[in-house]
Amino acid sequence: MSSSDTLDVVLRLLALFAVFLVFPLLVGQAEHKVMAHMQGRLGPMYAGGFHGWAQLVADGVKFAQKEDIVPADADRRIFQLAPAVALLPYLLVLVAIPIGPGRAVGWYIDAGVFFVLAVMGVGVLGSLMGGWASANKFSLLGALRTAAQLMAYELPMLLAAASVAMAAGTVSLPGILGAFHWWWVPWQAVGGLVFFTAGLAELQRPPFDMPVADSEIIFGAYTEYTGLRFAMFLLSEYAGIVVLCALTSALFLGGWHGPFGADGLGWVWMLLKTAVLAFVVIWLRVTYPRLREDQLQKLAWTVLIPLALAQIALTGVVKVAIS
Repeated sequence: MSSSDTLDVVLRLLALFAVFLVFPLLVGQAEHKVMAHMQGRLGPMYAGGFHGWAQLVADGVKFAQKEDIVPADADRRIFQLAPAVALLPYLLVLVAIPIGPGRAVGWYIDAGVFFVLAVMGVGVLGSLMGGWASANKFSLLGALRTAAQLMAYELPMLLAAASVAMAAGTVSLPGILGAFHWWWVPWQAVGGLVFFTAGLAELQRPPFDMPVADSEIIFGAYTEYTGLRFAMFLLSEYAGIVVLCALTSALFLGGWHGPFGADGLGWVWMLLKTAVLAFVVIWLRVTYPRLREDQLQKLAWTVLIPLALAQIALTGVVKVAIS
């Protein structure tokens, strides 16, 4: 690899790292404001002066000042490592997501769809590690609920992504975007809905937040965490929202493709679609109550998986018909 190629890779990775640090904070700030408007509240208004723009920065400073406490009976090494295991996979996933045409991607991966889904599944292990290592029955119960959600919702998520890969004839994310046609949007709409719903469940976002149900198990696997380690779990949640919305945009909404052939803006379309989906994630938190554990499992096994299989069957029929 030449020095110019090395510099290009380094610059793209630094840009992705900056996105990883900034975009989750923007989603967190948007959640404060969107929820405030939807519920008729003021929301954070003072940090930074103008409409509380620096609230997330202030929260970060607050977490940094708090004492890092490890329970006496906890498995210290695993307890301390868990937040990093929950956060880092989302940074790795961003490397493979195209944000624009050409080389606007951290690194080209031939099996990009399989890579991102596999790495996103690793992030759930952080919650499992934290719950098991905390030596707290509420934390362990939250971790077990996390494991149950992963087992139930990983399958429909994978099946929905497989439908798009079948339609494009490739498992490369840039290849899928290169083969994209706008008539895919209604054709793959059911798969997109399944993928997005299953992703929300894996991120433990409302209405699928039973692993952190405060009215039942305090705060689940995160109950014993304080300071920066707790902040890392929160950051992983918002980073997961960014990754899920970007992946949904790339797989089902055309990513950087604009309507009516307006692809010149490229990354602007990708960011706009991601932002709209992030707004939907926040909207769902405000609108829907938390499901029960049995309702969550029933939704996965009796609704989402059959819909995903039906989408794959439809994709197969259409591919044969047009070939």
